[in-house]
Amino acid sequence: MYQLHKTSYRILIFVVGVIATIAYRLVIILNYYSSFWVEVSWYIGTIGFIWYFGHRWRIEGRREKLIDELGLVKKIENGKTLNADDKTALVYILKGLSTSLAKWNYIAIFLFSFLAIAYAVYMDLLNILK
Repeated sequence: MYQLHKTSYRILIFVVGVIATIAYRLVIILNYYSSFWVEVSWYIGTIGFIWYFGHRWRIEGRREKLIDELGLVKKIENGKTLNADDKTALVYILKGLSTSLAKWNYIAIFLFSFLAIAYAVYMDLLNILK
């Protein structure tokens, strides 16, 4: 009834998110060297983020819909017994949350953003000192 995406697809989405993150941060670095590669990097990042965040939006929407349709929050808050469909949906949601690679994408976004801003500040300081 409720199935997570295959592991290979989940890894692919993770890799797409990391590549998009790196590509966007590379724009700052490439801006000092080549407008052509800035555009290439921007397109790669934008297409990657469309795919990655589209996937994340669908996943979050699916979880939210299950929780709302089955009234899981109210059932749990009121101590009601969960039926078989409720338990299956809850297992699907919890497995998805516990195996999600999204947190690693957040770490990549943080790390590569930090590196990009550090590089940009360094280059700006070099230009000022010239």
